[in-house]
Amino acid sequence: MTKLRIRDAATFLGVSDDTVRRWTDSGALPSELDDAHRKVVDGVALAEFVRSHSTSVTDPSPVLRSARNRFVGLVTSVTSDLVMSQVELQAGPFRVVSLMSTEAVRELDLKPGDLAVAVVKATTVIIETPASTPTSKEDTP
Repeated sequence: MTKLRIRDAATFLGVSDDTVRRWTDSGALPSELDDAHRKVVDGVALAEFVRSHSTSVTDPSPVLRSARNRFVGLVTSVTSDLVMSQVELQAGPFRVVSLMSTEAVRELDLKPGDLAVAVVKATTVIIETPASTPTSKEDTP
């Protein structure tokens, strides 16, 4: 099982070490001591905690769609040439970049500061893990 040090859990959650310590001290997030007597959080428990405490920005569009991956955010950059444009959106801690026609940018009147929703529907999503990780893994039988 993956065990995460407090600072690593904080990094993944986008909060301070102190916040994670408060959660563990209050019992909201279970923790234990590793072999070096450092406080660690079980990866499965952290995943459950994140899922149960997650919030998302409400999608402002009244459209129903099959795509489940919607990122509501602010347009931070629009770079256009005659045919194509690159639009960058900041959705919480995530930067989403879209390449689209300049015609579409004009039709949507996209400019920095605008509220927008990036909708992602893909059959291929690649998930990677680091070759060496700051977390410790216990041997599994």
